[in-house]
Amino acid sequence: MFLTISTTGTPERPATDLGYLLHKHPEKAQAFSTSHGTAHVFYPEASAAHCTAALMLQVDPVALVRRGKGKGRGGAPDAALAQYVNDRPYAASSLLSVAMSTVFKSALNGVCRALPERAESPLPLRIEVPALPARGGAELVTRLFGPLGWTRVDAVAVPLDEQFPEWGDSRYVRLVLEGELRLADALRQLYVLLPVLDDAKHYWVAPDEVDKLLRAGDGWLAGHPEQKLITSRYLSRRRGLTRQAMERLELVRLAELDEMTVESVDNAVDETTDTEEQPVPLAEQRRAAILEALRAAGASRVLDLGCGQGQLVQALLKDVRFTEIVGVDVSMRALTIASRRLKLDRMGERQAGRVTLQQGSLTYTDNRLKGYDAAVLSEVVEHLDLPRLPALEYAVFGSARPGTVLVTTPNVEYNVRWESLPAGHVRHGDHRFEWTRAEFRQWAREVARRHGYGVAFVPVGPDDPEVGPPTQMAVFTRTVEDDREKEAKAA
Repeated sequence: MFLTISTTGTPERPATDLGYLLHKHPEKAQAFSTSHGTAHVFYPEASAAHCTAALMLQVDPVALVRRGKGKGRGGAPDAALAQYVNDRPYAASSLLSVAMSTVFKSALNGVCRALPERAESPLPLRIEVPALPARGGAELVTRLFGPLGWTRVDAVAVPLDEQFPEWGDSRYVRLVLEGELRLADALRQLYVLLPVLDDAKHYWVAPDEVDKLLRAGDGWLAGHPEQKLITSRYLSRRRGLTRQAMERLELVRLAELDEMTVESVDNAVDETTDTEEQPVPLAEQRRAAILEALRAAGASRVLDLGCGQGQLVQALLKDVRFTEIVGVDVSMRALTIASRRLKLDRMGERQAGRVTLQQGSLTYTDNRLKGYDAAVLSEVVEHLDLPRLPALEYAVFGSARPGTVLVTTPNVEYNVRWESLPAGHVRHGDHRFEWTRAEFRQWAREVARRHGYGVAFVPVGPDDPEVGPPTQMAVFTRTVEDDREKEAKAA
């Protein structure tokens, strides 16, 4: 199997810099041993104007069968001859991806000590794969490479036999890619997409393949329109691994939208301690106040927005009047803990039908959240940067528009009563702010006015005559009918 990488240059920036980036000297032909054959790297041309590096992998079919014990494409026990007579030595596949990761390891990681600025800069690249198996045809090849910044994606189907065109095309294509990309990005795309197009791997797919996929897909896979197909095929359609990868990619996407790191987005769970406030009775009082307000509003279908580890969802499930409960959080770790807390895998069918846990960002509109009686934002708003609050406000009050919205948040005035809290500190390291009673009421009244809600305020916890309660709650009630209510009344 064969792959070429070409670039052009100028006297000031010669094309032979490709040798530095690949860590392979243009004047040498080098051979590298791999687990299934020998990889050769050589340069058919190397000048300041044009430079081409070739990777050729010579596969030993007998060694492949012995190592794979007859498994993999063409290795079924009832097809003994196919174990030795197949396309493995000729068509680009996961074998070539593994060879690339071995031979071009530094280039894949974008490391070049000799020319670091060149490694970080786009190059005019031309990549050619003469024989690429493509389950899905040339059209799928274009769908996979087209969104990745290439100016030319040329996938030409190889006929079964040129002398007999009526036989049609084979499942192989000749692939040519042209465009200006970083070399590391181009190699990572090939590393992932070659086995995806082949739709087969020559080795057992273990859980660490998820990490390999995310590393190689960094910067392009999270936003790719064919993300699900790529992930499923790369992980050999193993559902558990595919689900895990998709969840982590969704976190990456949400982090990129908010221009944050994944770690700062997925911070809802403290791995060493329970994140409920101390003392615990205050957390219980807060849930009790929320349940009382929901019952008073007559709500039966409830959203817990920013549900964290699922304590409120668990409390809602104990009351049969809440017929549908949806917990939403951006953190998959938090949702996993919530699922374990609720014992969803062992819950009866009727009870399980009342509850749903789903991942989502509260600062973006989501049609799944429309049409509910009530929504709860319990200890959520203070975790957002103030400039993000208008986005949350519109997503909840302007788009989802539940009949009742409950918002609880710490009262910063009460912090002086916490003996263990140093002066001037907020209650949790991730709190971006904490409001006084006056600040919270001003914000809540403006939100209510803008979106057609009335608002009332309820103290939660002991109401200190000087500094007020430790937690403050706003109860928003929609006063302006939305279009659906008007249509229902008209009907």
